[in-house]
Amino acid sequence: MGKIGGFKEYNRADESNLAVAERVSNYNEFTIPVPKDKLKEQGSRCMDCGIPFCHSGCPLGNLIPDFNDMVHQEEWQSALEILQSTNNFPEFTGRLCPAPCEKSCVLGIIKDPVSIENIEKSIIERGFAEGWIKPQPPKTRTGKTVAVIGSGPAGLAAAQQLNRAGHTVTVFERDNAIGGLLRYGIPNFKLEKGIIDRRVVVLEAEGITFKTNVNVGVNFSVEELNAFDSIVLCGGATERRSLPTKGIESKGVVQAMDFLTQQTKVLYGESIPDQVKATGKDVIVIGGGDTGSDCIGTSNRHGAKSVTNFEILPKPPVGRSESTPWPFWPLQLKTSSSHEEGCDRNWLINTKEFISNDKGELTGLKTVEVQWKMTPGQRPELIEKEGSEKIWPCDLALLALGFTGPEKTLSEQLGIETDMRSNYKAHNYQTNVPHIFTAGDMRRGQSLIVWAISEGREAAREVDLFLMGSTNLPTKGKGDLPSL
Repeated sequence: MGKIGGFKEYNRADESNLAVAERVSNYNEFTIPVPKDKLKEQGSRCMDCGIPFCHSGCPLGNLIPDFNDMVHQEEWQSALEILQSTNNFPEFTGRLCPAPCEKSCVLGIIKDPVSIENIEKSIIERGFAEGWIKPQPPKTRTGKTVAVIGSGPAGLAAAQQLNRAGHTVTVFERDNAIGGLLRYGIPNFKLEKGIIDRRVVVLEAEGITFKTNVNVGVNFSVEELNAFDSIVLCGGATERRSLPTKGIESKGVVQAMDFLTQQTKVLYGESIPDQVKATGKDVIVIGGGDTGSDCIGTSNRHGAKSVTNFEILPKPPVGRSESTPWPFWPLQLKTSSSHEEGCDRNWLINTKEFISNDKGELTGLKTVEVQWKMTPGQRPELIEKEGSEKIWPCDLALLALGFTGPEKTLSEQLGIETDMRSNYKAHNYQTNVPHIFTAGDMRRGQSLIVWAISEGREAAREVDLFLMGSTNLPTKGKGDLPSL
């Protein structure tokens, strides 16, 4: 694979970014692509490592050395065929995936790993630019109908796979546009929404029907839903985690997803009269994950007076921790482009109180420094550091604390059993109601986009097997190599 010794000849090259001052003036994507001649070199760095651990690192089982080799040979169309054989939407993962494949790359033991994610993005973008991405409607129809609830990556992947199997697929989305959290949970500067729209055009041309503003169980009855031969629930884990903290009801304490969703809707022409804005405010983002990072980037673009980030966990090491050696996902400090744009990051901080004025408006946060007591065989214990209380000025507190699980409306109305974490229970993606399946965050809990696509693909295979008694849809690690 690749060029013999290529990893010794060429260094890793990643996309660069526009200068901070330029990119925070708008909401557009700001990466600068790697030059075409350098992409060949990046594919050449993929060495013949014997056992490609990147396969096990990728939830989709992407055939990574294979498409890297095609890029090395400048066989870009073949690279695209290989990539699409396991991944329905490389344009999403190539932008948003944290790249567990790279963390398990064998080359990463001694040098910078192969730039797999960027190669993936470059392949799919060239495919769209060259007109290689064409609709692939099925040659015959089975007469079976399938309803997919939710149009995030799990729902879209399930829909495309089931449509390829010849079933008539309808996707229901309760929001006003397709994409789920891809649309309204991820800022434009990380994923411009035209990227979603161009893919939806392809899916519609393949024969998939999309219905927006349809909230099953609210304005679309479960009786109508049960008229379909099978149902795939891909509604995500959308119950937002809050804090049992005094003053949480203060005006100015806002859930991160509300903040991000409003900004995207305004960007695309919707009127939000009471839009939450960070302009001129002291902003504190509580939560150190990707959503918190997105809030930081959005606050900087609003023109916040200051942006501070709280994380209750310890600061991770700059390098890979000894507790997570290769090829495991590393415990390691992650600095995003949003952090680089301006943010005061703080670890081991717990919020004790949201302070408000006599009008109920947020004016500050009271915090305390904490430590974690680790006792073998027991749950970690949070210990407050005596005398470490502090008042922080704050006009806007954004809660980026993740999600606790899926909403219960569908499970209750459809009679779906849930587990102790409130996720929809399923065996081989099939719920206790035989014709109803579930996939993505709704089944496994809050997770990654790449896992959602994998879940959608695997669930589609089980639905096809249920409907037809057999299936030719691929399973993980066995691609279908579509004809382009």
